[in-house]
Amino acid sequence: MGQLTVNINGKPYLLGCEDGEEERLRALAAMLDERVQSAGAGAGTLGETRLMLMGALMLADEGEKLQVRVNAAEAEAARLRALLDIADSRAVQVLEAAAKKIERIAAG
Repeated sequence: MGQLTVNINGKPYLLGCEDGEEERLRALAAMLDERVQSAGAGAGTLGETRLMLMGALMLADEGEKLQVRVNAAEAEAARLRALLDIADSRAVQVLEAAAKKIERIAAG
């Protein structure tokens, strides 16, 4: 198991993680630190717990907004796939009709 120290709001925190996940955890901690710094900048004096909570809520809000966008994109992709299926079906019908017409002309 890997360990690393991350700094959030100027304070070091020793964390454990799976081997090889250190860089990802460092990046996540940097994201949290950015939000904590942002929350603390305009809030006056807040306790460490409240700053961490504010930073976590900011990240959760961003994640929720991204999830809404992902859901909308997935719904749009499903709608477009359905339209493509309809277009494919119509193309097959047109080609089958054309093939029958060609066969009639050739037989005629």
